[in-house]
Amino acid sequence: MIRIDGDQLTRELEALAGFSDAPAPAVTRVVFSETDAKARAWFKAQCAAAGLAVREDAVGNTFARYAGSDSSLPAVATGSHIDAIPHAGRYDGTVGVLGGLEAIRAIQRAGIRPRRSIELIQFTSEEPTRFGIGCLGSRLMCGSRDAKSGTSLKDKEDRTLDEVRAAAGFAGSLETVRLARGHYAAFLELHIEQGPLLERAGIPLGLVTAIAAPATMRVTIEGEGGHAGAVLMPDRRDAFLAAAEIALAVEAAAKGTGAIDSVGTCGLCDIFPGAVNSIPSRVRMDLDIRDIDEARREKMLEQIARASDEIAARRKVKITRETLNADPPCTCDTRALAALRGAAQKHDLKFQEMVSRAYHDSLFMSRIAPTAMVFIPCRGGVSHRPDEYASPEAIAQGALVLAEALAELAA
Repeated sequence: MIRIDGDQLTRELEALAGFSDAPAPAVTRVVFSETDAKARAWFKAQCAAAGLAVREDAVGNTFARYAGSDSSLPAVATGSHIDAIPHAGRYDGTVGVLGGLEAIRAIQRAGIRPRRSIELIQFTSEEPTRFGIGCLGSRLMCGSRDAKSGTSLKDKEDRTLDEVRAAAGFAGSLETVRLARGHYAAFLELHIEQGPLLERAGIPLGLVTAIAAPATMRVTIEGEGGHAGAVLMPDRRDAFLAAAEIALAVEAAAKGTGAIDSVGTCGLCDIFPGAVNSIPSRVRMDLDIRDIDEARREKMLEQIARASDEIAARRKVKITRETLNADPPCTCDTRALAALRGAAQKHDLKFQEMVSRAYHDSLFMSRIAPTAMVFIPCRGGVSHRPDEYASPEAIAQGALVLAEALAELAA
């Protein structure tokens, strides 16, 4: 029987949360920081203690392998991330990494020597905190980004990815990070839901059938500044008022599809010159448009573009648009889902099939391996906050289902 040591898993999650640049209960762990390096060293020590062979690639993706009996076969993989945005919680990503480690240990304790190796992956920089792009490690792994990212991606101190990773001890060409399609026989990711649906339904597991993908659009509006008291309203070319209309156009485009899986957000709006008595002359805003249906998402983008053209003409401002990324959504693999479904049924655990509206490293791993995800409930659907919480019971159940599925797929 495969059994999870929930107490050890809880202790390890607490220990990892201690590597933080923010006081508890908040967790701040930005990629390639000194704190991140300490957390990585601790994680590698836990993997080594479990007898796993550990290696790292040029961007710091970390791989810990439990060797199977047939090294010629592609391995089965699992994993997630341990970097955390400022003032986040302790469960986002870490449940998938440490839950994956405990799943492998549970398979070992059960005396199972799988035919395929099982590999645990700790992905670099799933969060966009430092370089402004999420899932950096898995993007490089699947070929969505190339070696040019080493010089094109910069942090707030204007340091390039190549400079920062070299300072953190990761050398070599980023081209070596890329893996061929079929490198893994399957990839599974355990994650907190980051939404309230499972908790509301009282269901312990969610099996993810599709992962929504974002398109990020940067919009720059150039108007005409002036004194807030001296320029009369009919004469104004207020860049921020044009931006406000665009934000409402984003909401209208998302609601207008009639699909619950269509979402649009204006999460960043920088106003220049930023004085209370000065009319805004320039605004830069970043839009996040998501859907599990790529065609429907593209229609939203087109609708927003038409609306911004109309707003520019009517308000006599100049509006330019730049697409920063437009990733295709993912449909999860039927065989990988079947393994998770069978594992839940084996232990009489209820589950519901659902989509992931947040994207994860699984979105990019799906380009090189058959992929599926399993969600566990988190209290109130809260995530990316210090009060993020998943119960030890829920985490152990997720790790158990992950272990059973990994053992099945690696057999």
